[in-house]
Amino acid sequence: MRQLACLLPRQQLWRPRLPPRSTPQGSAWRKPWSGSSSGDRGEKAQPKLFNYEDFFENQIEKKKSDHTYRVFKKVMRRGNEFPYAVDYSSGKKRDITVWCSNDYLGMSWHPKVINAVSDALKTHGAGAGGTRNISGNSPLHEGLEAELASLHQKEAALVFTSCYVANDTSLYTLGKSIPGVHMFSDEGNHASLIQGIRNCGVPKHIFRHNDPLHLEEMLRSVDSTTPKIVVFETVHSMTGDISPLREMCEVAHKYGALTFVDEVHAVGLYGEQGAGVGERDGCMDQIDIISGTLGKAFGNVGGYIASTARTVDMIRSYGSGFIFTTSLPPTTLAGSIASIRVLRSEEGRQLRQRHQSNVRYLRDNLIEAGVPALHSPSHIIPIHVGDAALCTHLSSELMNKHDIYVQAINYPTVARGMERLRVAPTPHHTKAMMDYFVSSVVKIWKDNGLELSRERSVCPEECEVCHKPLAVEILQAEEKVCGRSNCTYASLQDNFTTAKRQMAMAY
Repeated sequence: MRQLACLLPRQQLWRPRLPPRSTPQGSAWRKPWSGSSSGDRGEKAQPKLFNYEDFFENQIEKKKSDHTYRVFKKVMRRGNEFPYAVDYSSGKKRDITVWCSNDYLGMSWHPKVINAVSDALKTHGAGAGGTRNISGNSPLHEGLEAELASLHQKEAALVFTSCYVANDTSLYTLGKSIPGVHMFSDEGNHASLIQGIRNCGVPKHIFRHNDPLHLEEMLRSVDSTTPKIVVFETVHSMTGDISPLREMCEVAHKYGALTFVDEVHAVGLYGEQGAGVGERDGCMDQIDIISGTLGKAFGNVGGYIASTARTVDMIRSYGSGFIFTTSLPPTTLAGSIASIRVLRSEEGRQLRQRHQSNVRYLRDNLIEAGVPALHSPSHIIPIHVGDAALCTHLSSELMNKHDIYVQAINYPTVARGMERLRVAPTPHHTKAMMDYFVSSVVKIWKDNGLELSRERSVCPEECEVCHKPLAVEILQAEEKVCGRSNCTYASLQDNFTTAKRQMAMAY
């Protein structure tokens, strides 16, 4: 360095530019982001710079003014006492129960999962060591992918750091790699699916939510030789409805399209081994690419896809969201393998059965009490509110007065006017806990002057799939309202029919 300095002219030597020792009033020394200029006489006025802080403050105020600003609750779950937790939001510790967790089966604290995580930590350490390409690949990665491929009856699987990354990366890579491909997206799709389609910049067609007829109309409008991918979810996380999976896949394949199906809110929860709605409905072979998560029913973290060996290898080889991301650590990999194996066993089947039983019990009791619980054939129970400020207020009332944690769901997660409380009971909520939950919701409903109406809860205006009008007399009819699989109201009509038969037998 000394030798190099001798070779350079004196004026070219680099020296740090420091501010003056003192900054008297009127000095030109200002933070570059402040947007201010010198007021000294004789000096040329500095151009006004963009004020980033003011812009950010205005953006935040917009969110606060329309009640979509997110305030996170400070909640720590109490492991082996799930679904109990401790709330720190008010600055004081308080015991609460959690009713909105996506740890649907409580697998995050299952003894076999905890032991697998603990053993992996002691044996392999905490971190992954880098990307899979550098030093983050291990037999645990390959073991988990083999387990997932087996679960979904596919040739191969690929693990990502989250299902958002799995969806975004996979769809982006497919869109960029397949020449002239068109994407067909359900209008109710998750943000990660939308982002992947948007990022790849290919022609996209948005079809009405869960509507195979509208999908067919759109597919028919594109040349039969054009490659196509149809993208949709099975269980929708905020409405709780389930897509007509078999019909959607049949329509897609009729026009030569691949099916990319997100089963994030279904894996672990449906089917004989917990592979999702595809397994439950006997059409896993109709799903060309499935995406799922390790972070919900499997109780860990991470996402994945499963498909043919060539499809997976192509995405592995070209997907930058996979290639350049540090891989999942050994603790997560070991815990996920253990969780999947439990849920594929008889214990898993019993957990799913108890889970669905609790969902039916809580939904029926909410409806009986007149609470506007939306009907859905899945494990998710949305309680309609329809106002962002009120929804946030009701969530706070349940927490502050009844020690119940249910998160308010506002825009942009749901459309404006569709704000709701999203309830997700687990197999570990007791009947006493569910009864208390219902009575607490009823109390805050009355305290806030809201209407309780059983008729309104029981009778939606129309079926969201076939759009036929609904009324009590129609739902009580023997003939099905909608002939499609997974119609949101099919289970509701079955409930009416079953109740009617039970009453007849009683007499």
